[in-house]
Amino acid sequence: MALEGFKRRVLGSIGLLKGKRKVDEETIKELSKSLRRALLEADFNVRQAKELTERIERRMLEEEPRPGVRLETHAMNLIYSELVRILGSPRSIRPHNQTVLMVGLYGQGKTTTTAKLAEWWRRNHSAKVAVIEADVHRPGAYQQLSQLLGGTGVEVYGEPEGDDAPAIVRNGLRKVGTADVVIIDTAGRDSLDENLRDELLEIAEIANATERFLVIDAQVGQAAGPMAATFHELVGVTGTVVTKLDGTARGGGALSAVATTGAPIVFVGEGERISDLEKFESDRFISRLLGMGDIKGLIDLAPDDLDEQEAMRLTQRLMSGRFTLTDMYTQMEMMSKIGTLDKVLSHLPDTMFGGMSNMSVAQKRQMQENLEKFRVVMDSMTQEEKDDPLLLKSGRIRRIARGSGCKEKDVKELLTQWNRSKKMMRGIKGDRRLRRQMQSMMGVDEDLGLG
Repeated sequence: MALEGFKRRVLGSIGLLKGKRKVDEETIKELSKSLRRALLEADFNVRQAKELTERIERRMLEEEPRPGVRLETHAMNLIYSELVRILGSPRSIRPHNQTVLMVGLYGQGKTTTTAKLAEWWRRNHSAKVAVIEADVHRPGAYQQLSQLLGGTGVEVYGEPEGDDAPAIVRNGLRKVGTADVVIIDTAGRDSLDENLRDELLEIAEIANATERFLVIDAQVGQAAGPMAATFHELVGVTGTVVTKLDGTARGGGALSAVATTGAPIVFVGEGERISDLEKFESDRFISRLLGMGDIKGLIDLAPDDLDEQEAMRLTQRLMSGRFTLTDMYTQMEMMSKIGTLDKVLSHLPDTMFGGMSNMSVAQKRQMQENLEKFRVVMDSMTQEEKDDPLLLKSGRIRRIARGSGCKEKDVKELLTQWNRSKKMMRGIKGDRRLRRQMQSMMGVDEDLGLG
């Protein structure tokens, strides 16, 4: 999850209110200072950090929590609303009849983002998408784009031997311009020199694009603001895509800096897979960032071939406390289709499943490896054994270990994990409040006979 350190520091700041029933000015000032440090460490600029913390401090002193709401929850809600305010409202994107011009400096991930954006439009809007590769300065750009989009059904136009980018765009529009969405990838430079300006302006005139997206690496931090402003002045940027948000602590600087320009954030990229692009909605992003969950976002991650009826059946079984190795296997298969364990957990509230989302990066990586190993072990089991794990005594464990190429201790680890998960599911069944939360998030009715 992006800005993991920021979340820990915010939660630490809110911890100053633990056990307090009334607001006192000294504690609120201490909370404000702690929050300001967290913002500065996440690379928000000094002015924004000062303004945000002063607003939270004032609201904490002036606004009474709703009846029954703890001070920590009240503070979290205020922090959430102020961060959403800074990052701005989401921008709507038309599903069809679009020509999109991609611009940016060299090394920002523009070609990869072009492929991700094409796949996003195809997957989310069932649109016929075509891409024009107009980067004639970087060897292999056309081949890279073709490889990334291989098997997706997205048509890629390019002239690998050509050196006239405006002509390629003109020819490409004649060839693939009837697609629902046409995306044009352009060249980047180490800096926005005169030649790049002239080439970009000519391409922009030919393309007459409905959207002009600037691609920025989150690592540039606060420098994203001036960069966005420069490109906005040049071609009238309509939106910004912030890439590599999962790999830097400076993401807060990039997000907040761009948000203050005339080029709002429209997408963010986290991960290397072609599906790792997310439509940016500040409320959902901040909710996830602060550990409050984003179930709608998790549903959006689900691929087209995910069996929704099977997912609902499994959800009902989990909430009823029934949980076999067959259910566990199905759960892991669904999770692997959605993404990594880290990505799935980042969309769930921190309080769910024993706070699993608060595990360290190393712990999540180890758990991901274990899950993959457990699937191999279960492939060597009979259906009867998966449906009734209590049958698994020493003789069967030895056979399963040999059949899967694993050690007996790996099979026993799987059974330990199954037992732990089963207890957790029973805990959900006995916790009406948590069960209602899950039912609400998953769209499960109360009258399903779960309890």
